[in-house]
Amino acid sequence: MEKFTCDELKDALKGIIEVGEDRVKVLDEQKVRNELIDRLIYTAVFGDEGKEKECSRWLIRAIALELDIVPASIHDLYVQGMANGEIDQWFTVPAMNIRGMTYDVMRQIFKIAVEKEIGAFILEIAKSEIGYTEQRPAEYTACALAAAIKEGYKGPVFIQGDHFQFNAKKYAEDPEKELENIKALTKEAIEADFYNIDIDPSTLVDYSKPTLKEQQYFNYLNTAKMTAFIREIEPQGITVSVGGEIGHIGGKNSTPEEFEAFMEGYLESLKKYGKNIPGISKISVQTGTEHGGVPLPDGKIAEVKLDFSVLEKIGEVARKKYSMAGAVQHGASTLPDELFHKFPEVKTAEIHLATGFQNIIYDHLPEDFKQEIYSWLKTELKNEWKEGWTEEQFIYKTRKKAFGPFKKKFWDLPQDVKEKIMAELEKKFRFLFEQLNVYGTKKYIDKYIKPVKIYKRRPY
Repeated sequence: MEKFTCDELKDALKGIIEVGEDRVKVLDEQKVRNELIDRLIYTAVFGDEGKEKECSRWLIRAIALELDIVPASIHDLYVQGMANGEIDQWFTVPAMNIRGMTYDVMRQIFKIAVEKEIGAFILEIAKSEIGYTEQRPAEYTACALAAAIKEGYKGPVFIQGDHFQFNAKKYAEDPEKELENIKALTKEAIEADFYNIDIDPSTLVDYSKPTLKEQQYFNYLNTAKMTAFIREIEPQGITVSVGGEIGHIGGKNSTPEEFEAFMEGYLESLKKYGKNIPGISKISVQTGTEHGGVPLPDGKIAEVKLDFSVLEKIGEVARKKYSMAGAVQHGASTLPDELFHKFPEVKTAEIHLATGFQNIIYDHLPEDFKQEIYSWLKTELKNEWKEGWTEEQFIYKTRKKAFGPFKKKFWDLPQDVKEKIMAELEKKFRFLFEQLNVYGTKKYIDKYIKPVKIYKRRPY
């Protein structure tokens, strides 16, 4: 794939797109999808910093809005439809972290969404992933909107900042500085159309304190601060969906009592910033999973004892007492296939999926490329090799960090290799969407979500 130069881009738009000050007119949608969008997103990702990238990203966004593909918040579905039990088909919203080959992978999601009338799904990226995959929010949004354009999707697109997590060590050294870091990332994300943000100060929970509320103090305090900050900066007409978290993923299992202690402190703290500030719409809990799963010495993943009652009980309290959608499951993509149907059965609101997709990509890479990556890991990340780990464990735990340095090579894989990977990913997405009961959810999105088009002046 070749990127556009600025001059080439001007020529390429002729007869297809008419450019205005803050929006575009699509003259030929078919040509946008068949001739323009592939090179446009490639330029948005790999173009020169500055004009090439900015123009391409602005154009993708403007084309998307013109085609009724609109970045949106899922807040109203959560606090109305799900919290009030108004939906007659319970589904668990998949929130998918796409670490590499992002445009191609997202295309599979949108293709199925069009075919199966799925509206309830989220494309997300975590704070840590933004770093090691080298995908800033504006780039991630461009990939999502370009994929939607390519596949003929129409409607709201939910893009989420996942695990905007406080670093406990940095917070202990300088709380205000760490808070400002999270605020800066959140501002960048919202400006890039991330209208769903998961705040995660659960790393600050202190289990040495005697009461549950004291244990959760720095968690609820900072969740409230961040909620108030988001309400200050969110665009007019949009209530960003904000998520909280009570149990650090990989830690001890959460309880309803912990959740209520957190909420008591959170709501008290939030009131200090003003009356009737919309609060969090969901709560992430720990049920026994760990991000990416736990690799055994041979590289296989250890079996997890997942406690579904945590999701069910906390979810029920969340809906009945606090008008929230319910509980959120993290670290789920490497779970056994036979478990996924249970999430909607216990009314899990949302489920986060990431490493399973990464594993499919790695399973189908050409051997020489895979070995090139693994050699790089062993050289560049050798200081992350923990004592007692086998080589298989080390590679499994660190290979996610190759998506950034090898980003262009992933995107430029031969077409036949890409097709095999995408076929496997499509199969996985279809399976998950069916198990999570999201087929046919477009009708609920149409009912509860009224997306707001926010136009931005063209950069040049």
